[in-house]
Amino acid sequence: MTVATQATTPATFEIKSANLPLVALLLKSTDLAALSRELTQRYGDVPDFFDQDPLMIDLSPLEAAAKDSATPTGEIDFSTLIALLGSYQLVPVAVKGGNPAQMAAALQAGLLPVPDAHLVSARPTAAPAAPSPPPAAAPLGALVIDKPLRSGQQVYARGRDLVVLAMVNAGAEVIADGHIHVYAPLRGKAMAGARGNAEARIFALALEAELLSIAGVYRTSEHPLPPGVAGHPTQVQLVPGPDGDKLVMSVMA
Repeated sequence: MTVATQATTPATFEIKSANLPLVALLLKSTDLAALSRELTQRYGDVPDFFDQDPLMIDLSPLEAAAKDSATPTGEIDFSTLIALLGSYQLVPVAVKGGNPAQMAAALQAGLLPVPDAHLVSARPTAAPAAPSPPPAAAPLGALVIDKPLRSGQQVYARGRDLVVLAMVNAGAEVIADGHIHVYAPLRGKAMAGARGNAEARIFALALEAELLSIAGVYRTSEHPLPPGVAGHPTQVQLVPGPDGDKLVMSVMA
């Protein structure tokens, strides 16, 4: 027998599924002092790079290293780690991949265990054809800068490409989550794919950069540009290889 009962809808709340976009920190060391130094080197000059972004701490690299070396990983001071990340406007909310002791400590620090969470691959993979999705909102257009950038100046194109129509002088920084186009000499620092987009590229009319970076893979002036590239119209892209991703530069015709 089937029985139907009358349903009532609460007047004060509803419960629905939701997806929360997270950034992930893949922790490779329990040395928080070293982590602080490297965060300062990478983001110390970009105070608004993160904007209260929710964060998942992934301890899987620590566990993988422990298995390879047969040495247990050390304890993690999660209170200190959370405070450190908070100073960069990151909000740790979840954790995964640690050993039982680490996960218990993380839980006590207020982090939510999410063992089934997975990282989004930065590189697209082949997938079977699917029905066309409904039209999405138009993406942000490129940020266009038409004045020279002097030493000490910094421009960050959050969530979009950056187009610079004038010289980027030594000591200046151009940063974008997407591509960077410099239609003039590029003599300062250029960081494309700043949030992990490995498909981002850097284009310069005359490449003379102090630093080049795509998705965290970088090359500094300590390694001079190849003679056939320096001063020429060049594109820089990230190319995967057996030893990891590498920056590859090619002169544009």
